[in-house]
Amino acid sequence: MAALLTESQIAIVKATAPVLKEHGVAITTVFYENMLRENPELHNIFSTTSQTTGRQPRALAGAVLGYATYIDDLPKLTHAVERIAHKHVSLQVAPEQYDIVGKYLIQAIGQVLGDAATTDIVDAWKAAYGVLAKVFINREGKMYKANAAENWVGWRKFKIVRKVPESSVITSFYLAPTDGEVPLPKYYPGQYVSVQVPVPELGYLQSRQYSLSEGPKAKGEYYRISVRREDAGETGIPGLISNMLHAQYAVGDEVELSHPQGEFFVDPSDTSKDGVPAVLISAGIGATPLQAILDSLTTAPDGQPPAVRRPVSWIHASRSRAMQPFADAVRQICRENENVTANVFLHTLGPKDRVREHYEFCEMRMDLAKLDKERDLFLHDARAEYFICGPEAFMLDKRAALMAMGVDQSRIFLELFATGDVAAE
Repeated sequence: MAALLTESQIAIVKATAPVLKEHGVAITTVFYENMLRENPELHNIFSTTSQTTGRQPRALAGAVLGYATYIDDLPKLTHAVERIAHKHVSLQVAPEQYDIVGKYLIQAIGQVLGDAATTDIVDAWKAAYGVLAKVFINREGKMYKANAAENWVGWRKFKIVRKVPESSVITSFYLAPTDGEVPLPKYYPGQYVSVQVPVPELGYLQSRQYSLSEGPKAKGEYYRISVRREDAGETGIPGLISNMLHAQYAVGDEVELSHPQGEFFVDPSDTSKDGVPAVLISAGIGATPLQAILDSLTTAPDGQPPAVRRPVSWIHASRSRAMQPFADAVRQICRENENVTANVFLHTLGPKDRVREHYEFCEMRMDLAKLDKERDLFLHDARAEYFICGPEAFMLDKRAALMAMGVDQSRIFLELFATGDVAAE
């Protein structure tokens, strides 16, 4: 990538990093306002909730800052580029839309920085954006080609065939293709699909990413997602699509899905991982991709024992047992598989909650130091891998805790959905 830019352009872009750190959110806020106002069809791609909360402008500002900071050391951006490319494909971002984004991003830089946006700075950023756009277009083109090889192009209609409560706030949706073409493409446990639905009060479509919450099945008749009903929380804005799915969508209703995507996954057929411990750490709805991983590491798609056998440690934190998803399923897997252990941290206990039956620790927050270093965390095994999913602050905290215990960062994997997570790498 950097080879396609002149040394002068690289130096100019890198020199603008401090300016972007100070004015980045202002630039990206103006960018989204201008672009969506003049291209309303793009509302179908961008999350209205993330726009309202300011999360999308903050995320993009972080990504742009990361690009400027590491433009002379671009391998550091490899994971972020891969993650963003997967999300773009899940949203069906088209190559021609990169020109639109580039136009309004450069325009916003000039609008916010004013006279400080010299011709040299604007030209350098045009060149830098063009190079980055080509990288994304090429990578995403390969993904689209792979999906097309499985006869899946664009959005595909699915019908809700089952709707099963998993907890007081989480419901699983079993989705079967309306065209009847099965088996569905296989996916790696840990990956997600985008679900697209019309929002009448907005007048356009909205999409959200939901992890596939069950290991792949040989017949491939449906996909399962498990959706948390998001309340207003700290933002004061309830989850738009999650609440629609819970309250307005019933068995028989249709939604649209894109092909499974995501770089956070386990390949259960990878024989090089035989005997390598897998530690699955989650909080709240973060259990969904890890449940699919747990399924696949204990049962093959045909229902038989897996060919690759790995010790597995399931570690989960929930506000209460009522809110905990998959509790019975995980305990059943533990009973049936001697290579699987579980530890549950509950914030609040109910009158019927029993230690070692429903939970192991009653703590305000998950504390990895409470666990057995060998049996639960496998700290003695330099091959052990750690998969973490939950709120971003939770994931970063648990990664830091593991690294403090001597775990190399290369063996710790996080499910980060945010666009601008370069700083978290």
